Amino acid sequence: MKKIKTKVVAIFEGNEIRRQWDGEKELWYFSVVDVISILTNSDNPQVYWRVLKKRLIDEGSNETVTKCNGLKMIAQDGKMRLTDVADTETLLRLIQSIPSPNAEPFKLWLARVGYERLEEMADPELAINRALKTYLQKGYSPEWVNQRLKSIEIRKSLTDEWEKRGVKEGLEFAILTNEITQAWAGMTTKEYKSYKNLKKENLRDNMTNLELVLNMLAETATTEISETREPKNLDENKIVAREGGGIAGNARKDIETKTGKKVITNKNAKMLHGGKVRKIGN
Repeated sequence: MKKIKTKVVAIFEGNEIRRQWDGEKELWYFSVVDVISILTNSDNPQVYWRVLKKRLIDEGSNETVTKCNGLKMIAQDGKMRLTDVADTETLLRLIQSIPSPNAEPFKLWLARVGYERLEEMADPELAINRALKTYLQKGYSPEWVNQRLKSIEIRKSLTDEWEKRGVKEGLEFAILTNEITQAWAGMTTKEYKSYKNLKKENLRDNMTNLELVLNMLAETATTEISETREPKNLDENKIVAREGGGIAGNARKDIETKTGKKVITNKNAKMLHGGKVRKIGN
């Protein structure tokens, strides 16, 4: 399974499902335990999945089980951990073996998710419009959403640049992101999330407009420096990341000196947007 580019979280009736897009095969791969958790309300979906796998093998459905490959996805502790995933076709077969009132609506949801991805490949603007609509439905202000969408574009430019320099997606992306965050915010990504009392939530989704702007400045500066200097390895990329983040860090300090107020806030999305931000169905 190569060239898996898109890593996102899908939402079904307010529940998050980890998924990854395989650009070569043009398939979504969904976390099996996340789906089982939703369909069964099991307290331990990992155990449920182990028992189900054994039953399917005993029944002669080895092919379905063997098609559930392992991929590294972000776990609840924020670390990349190996988990079984399945494409839409395999997942539909698994659902047949799980008695659940959510089975039928989940099948329809799966079909819609696949169709929407094909639409977005043909017209990327649709993906932007859907993201805009989702953020607004969650309760974010239009002004904040405009900033957030711009930050996504800037982040994509940075990760594209990293790939050109041989940086590996996953752990190495996280290392460089941490260097940038430390340089501009004065704390690591983990410390920043802890400061805002976040766990699995996306840090950028919980930033103020000013925090977002400075983060965008840090990532834009890193991209520009990297394009000019063309770093050859991870250590050289770390130096570039610190320099790019440092530019935004200096801007943060200047703002704090002029205003007498801290730029980094411990407020998360619910606090920043008057408690309006919420989970929604996809």
